[in-house]
Parts: sequence; structure tokens; C-alpha cells
Amino acid sequence: MASRARACALAVAAWVVLPAQAFPDTLKITSKPSGAKVEIDGVVAGSTPFEKDYPNGYFRRPMTVLSARLEHAMTARIILDGYVTKEIKLTDGPRDWNSLNGRKHFEYWVLRQSQFDVELKPIKLVFSGDVNVKLADGETELEPELALAQLAKRTKPAVVYLKGADKAGTGFFVTDTGVIATNAHLAQGEESLQAELSDGSVLEAKVVYVDPDLDIALAKVEGKGLPRLTLADAVTVQQGESVIAIGNPGDAMKFSITKGIVSGVGPFPAAGPGTWIQTDAPINPGNSGGPLLNAKGEVIGITTLKIVKKNVGGIGFALSASDLIEVLQRFYPSAVPAVKKLAAPVSSASATSAGPAAEAVGSVKFDGADGAGIWVDGVYVGNLPATLKLRVGRHDIVVRDGEHADWTKTITIIKDSEVSLQPRFENK
Repeated sequence: MASRARACALAVAAWVVLPAQAFPDTLKITSKPSGAKVEIDGVVAGSTPFEKDYPNGYFRRPMTVLSARLEHAMTARIILDGYVTKEIKLTDGPRDWNSLNGRKHFEYWVLRQSQFDVELKPIKLVFSGDVNVKLADGETELEPELALAQLAKRTKPAVVYLKGADKAGTGFFVTDTGVIATNAHLAQGEESLQAELSDGSVLEAKVVYVDPDLDIALAKVEGKGLPRLTLADAVTVQQGESVIAIGNPGDAMKFSITKGIVSGVGPFPAAGPGTWIQTDAPINPGNSGGPLLNAKGEVIGITTLKIVKKNVGGIGFALSASDLIEVLQRFYPSAVPAVKKLAAPVSSASATSAGPAAEAVGSVKFDGADGAGIWVDGVYVGNLPATLKLRVGRHDIVVRDGEHADWTKTITIIKDSEVSLQPRFENK
């Protein structure tokens, strides 16, 4: 009798410590049409139909503190030539793992389901309509400058409030068929966004393109005859000209307008690739992805960054409309004209802010509490989760969610390096 009890105890003990990897489950991704490339968290993993075994603990709550668990969010991108790339949020989380006595041991993510079926849409069906572009050579008809009230009345209907699962920001229509431009850090990891227009109507905006390096994304709502904005080449932008920003800053009125001037135009390597417009128009989180407009109602940039640093205030940055135009050329090759690149900063102030040209970069992946803001060297660059390209050298990182003490860290980037950070907040 004793030996039988001992054998049962051994069997139970073996079952308890048996690793979850011994019971793998399979993640499956299919696409229509098939043969599409599958990227998981930016790494090519295979092609559709795609199958990969993961520990059982990735699909459900880990049984014990020793069980295999998923410690970060996972996103898949399904890519096929001639079709719109589809981005899928594979996981839910973070969730707290608590013991029976209520003690929190760790956070974990779980795969939302074991199989994802994706229908890819042809580019020509999604990117219909025309894009209005104003070049420096006057190919488009010149518009008179507008009074501030007229400017707001004319442009606000083309601006949208965008809301994801746990983040919100701004976008604007670039075609009358419903293509919306915004920031990648707002759209990344989202299959669709809720788009609210200034008249109160709400539409579903499906994310159809994300460029995390340029921080530009495109979303699409169904419709025709929608109001749209004209894009102006960065070469047309003059230092000192008046501008307004329209956006949806957190804890303030939606579709609010702020006024300022163009402080400088040119490269700003600390913020990323592309041409940047520095402005003193007040910009806050929630304005991200909205238009920076000149006095003619033309978009000269996408409001993206704000410097937050001791003794520094009122410095905001917009990625130029020229960078957005280059993205749109990929989908409207015959309709969108080529734009000239600015070879150097227009102003000395811009050059001073930018610092030395970045010759090499590394990649930093941020995981953690979705929606928390990220500041790199005092510059607001987006929200968690995110993957950023930073120039080589030391960088001061601050992540804040407004509820806990800031998470801070100093990192050193080496050329072509890949760094993963997972901020953990402590109570104030």
C-alpha cells in the first residue's frame, strides 16, 4: 500500500514539473491568396499557409510560475506583391499572473487564437481616387491666404479623430475615397481604428499600410466624396510663415486648433529619417498624426514630436508632407508627382537641433504597458509598444504613463545592434 502511494506521488510530481513545451500547440496563419510572406515581430518566419509550434503556455494562462509563458506582445505582417500588407495583432495582454494568495508574480501575453485567416486586398482596389499635390514649380493653382476662421472652417472637415484599442491620435483624408494619413506609432499593431469626423459621424478605418521607419501609416474608410487636404512639397515651406495644427490632444477638446510659425526646415537625425519642420505651434500627445497647415490650407507636415526637456518648451516637430508624398507614390505612381529632397537644413537653428548626421543606427524594441509615452533624449517619439531606429551612441530613455513614476534608462547603441526594453513602472 505504501509503495503504491509513493508511486502515485511520484507520478503527480512528474506531472507538476513537466515543462509546458512537452505539450506544444500550433499557430496557423493562412491567406487568400496564399504564398504571402509572414513576418512575426519584424522577422521573416515563413509563408502562407504558415504553421509554427509554440509552448502551450503561449495560448492560455500559464499553470505555474515554472510554465513557459509569452513575455511580450506579438504582431504578424502578411506581405504579398500587388496586395495591401495586412498587420495582425496576435496577442492579448499584458495580464497579471497571481498566486492563490493574491501575490503578483509576473505579466504575460497570450495568443488570441490558434488560427488566423487573412484575406488580402489588391492595392488597386484599396488605393483609388486622386491625391492633390502642390509642387514648388507651380504646377497646381495657387490659393490665396485665408483668415484663421476661414482656414479652420475649410480644413477641419478633412481631419479625423482616430482611436485604437488603447491609444488615440489624429489623421486626415488625402483622397476623397477615404484614404487617411497618420503616424505609424498610432496605427502599428492595430487592424483597424475608429475614425470620428468633425460632424460626429464614426467610421471604421482599416489600417492598410505602416512604415515604422518614417512613422507614417495609411488607413482606409469606405466612402466617396469625402473632404480631403492638398499636400505641399517641403520646398514650398518658408521659415517664419504662419501655420496651424489641428488635432485631438489628450484631456482637451477634439479638433482643437493651435497657431504658430515655421521655426526651421531640414533633416533632424535625432528624430529619424526624412525632412522635418520645427514649429512653435503647441503640440501635445493626441495631436500625433494630424496636419500642420500653411495659411492656404495646404498640409506641409504631419505633427509627430514634441521636445520635453528641462528649460525647453514650445518646440514641436512635424514630418514634412514631402515624405508622405513619397509614400503615396508607391500606390499612385502615375498620379502623384515626384518631389525634390532638401539636401541640408534651411536654418541654422534646425542644423543645431539636429546635431551631426547619423551615419549608423541600431534598433530598439519597446514592450510593456500599451499607450505609455516614450521620450528619447527629451523628444517625444511615440507610445508603447514600438520599435525605433536610434543613431549610435548614448541615449536617455524616459517612459511615462501619467499614473506611476517615470521609468528611465540610459542605453548605448552600437551599429546594427538590436536592443529590447520592457519598462516596469513603480508607484509614485
